[in-house]
Amino acid sequence: MKVILKDDVEKLGKCGEVVEVKDGFGRNYLFARNLAVLASDGNLKSIEEITKQKKMRDLKKRRGEEKLKAQLEKISCTAEVMVGEEDRVFGSVTSQTITDLLKEKGFDIDRHKIVLEAPIKALGVYTVPIRVSGDVTASLKVWVVKKQAT
Repeated sequence: MKVILKDDVEKLGKCGEVVEVKDGFGRNYLFARNLAVLASDGNLKSIEEITKQKKMRDLKKRRGEEKLKAQLEKISCTAEVMVGEEDRVFGSVTSQTITDLLKEKGFDIDRHKIVLEAPIKALGVYTVPIRVSGDVTASLKVWVVKKQAT
């Protein structure tokens, strides 16, 4: 069956391309997820409109990602950790800890988007990259400070 892709599909094609797929894959996956339409004469004439709509969706999504990046770069998070002698940190500050700190500030960021090479195990100020999307990365300041005894 020939279909016109309404969105980019990995290992199949880009938006607006006409591709040949098996009937079951077209009906059960592509049509069900609104990723493609049947390649009829009328739909073939509307390829330009489909690609135009895709560009508009991508542009709107990109603006939202840039706005989120700007908001993340304006704030900083403070992680209070228990320390022992000579300011040695008990445990570490991980991506999950940073996710929890961001939730307190009203941001819902998946912990997998926080790029830490290794957990933070010392006091100080760190710049942590957050991958908002494939090519948009925000820098978040994280302060790791001593927890005050109460």
